[in-house]
Amino acid sequence: MSDTNLLAGPALRRLRKREGFTQAAMASALGISPSYLNLIERNQRPLSAKVLVRVIERFDFDPRSLREDDAIGGIDGLIRRMADKRFSDLGIDREEVQEFLSAAPQIAAAFARLYDSSGSGGRAEAEDATAAARRVIERWQNHFADLDHAAEALADELRLSRGEISAALSERLREKHQLSVRILPAEVMPGQVHRLDLHARQLQLSEMLPGAARRFQIARQVGTLEMREAIEALVAGANLASTEARDHLREHISDYLAGALLLPYRRFMRACEATGYDLAVLQRRFAVSFDQVAQRLTTLGRVGERGLPFFTATIDRAGRLTHFTAGGSGAIYPLEGALWPAWVPFAAFERPGTVLTQAVTFGEGEGTARHWFTITRTVDGDGVMCAGRSAVVLAIEARFAGDLAHARGISLDRADAVPLGTPCLRCGRTECLTPAPARLASVLPRLRPGS
Repeated sequence: MSDTNLLAGPALRRLRKREGFTQAAMASALGISPSYLNLIERNQRPLSAKVLVRVIERFDFDPRSLREDDAIGGIDGLIRRMADKRFSDLGIDREEVQEFLSAAPQIAAAFARLYDSSGSGGRAEAEDATAAARRVIERWQNHFADLDHAAEALADELRLSRGEISAALSERLREKHQLSVRILPAEVMPGQVHRLDLHARQLQLSEMLPGAARRFQIARQVGTLEMREAIEALVAGANLASTEARDHLREHISDYLAGALLLPYRRFMRACEATGYDLAVLQRRFAVSFDQVAQRLTTLGRVGERGLPFFTATIDRAGRLTHFTAGGSGAIYPLEGALWPAWVPFAAFERPGTVLTQAVTFGEGEGTARHWFTITRTVDGDGVMCAGRSAVVLAIEARFAGDLAHARGISLDRADAVPLGTPCLRCGRTECLTPAPARLASVLPRLRPGS
């Protein structure tokens, strides 16, 4: 689409529906007739510069979203995909592709995404978006120095302390960004815990969010608004191939900023060193949750002021890994598919809210199992359907754990550690404590009839 003949009907229609406007109400807000808006939405009239300016001013609209087809290579990118021999009998010409892209750009993007992930036309299979984003985070060792310094400076400016965090952040949103914070009943936000309503100029939070989670969402909104350019520069610099991977990275960095605002680097580091990384004290001192402290501990990689190298993982009751951050630990995504009933996260579900510790050895994909000290506690979901209880694991190599408050009275001798393996053919350890069926599966193919 050219800049002089901007057909943006689907984008404008999605904006109107997001805002909850009828065509008549939207037309009134833009100072045009409903019939003209109807023609624009059906791509029978271009979006003029004058109307575009009104849309931007009235709805805080990002005009870059009008070039959404750029993500799939525009019409040429879509034509290349349509040239696949499986579509050759359909006789699809350039004009039809142009109509498809103009009338339904989101559906065109969905088709392109599905096509790209299928390995068609000699393409390599598209890499998993979450794994791609995770690799970028691991390259940075989950420490984004410029963002961390900026967040610390902003936290100092706001004079964040335990008693005034919410008020200071909420006031920042109101004064600088003209956004108020509103707590809404759960039935008003079914399936959601937070929502940014630009029409009402509100950050809307569910009443189901506990205090620490509310503060986190407010801090996240402040961080993403004030450091948007820095976030986008990091995402662009990662050179990720897919939109999903970029979205995953953007979400992670936004969460990172929230943690950096609530737990400013130097103050947090001093508290960690003074308390022996006592998680309960850190939670109280900074008015945050267990999982927020655990995640922040994976980010302490500032040159000259490094913290201890932790990784953190979240495991659901079925033993599935739902989150993993290696930080500076060098851990190699060690828990995928591992059902270790002897490991303490599984016992944690029987003692909800209790901090449990354990020394273990494991290391998927590594020649020698590494010796870890793990700290685990369950956390509950924030009131959203399917967001149930999970176990958050914070782990560090045992050689670094000697001064931890949670390691007092725990043997850090490797001989006393519980050995854990992986339930797959790559692991041949006889001392593995994974479930018997998983171990038998790796042995049975080698058995002969009658043996």
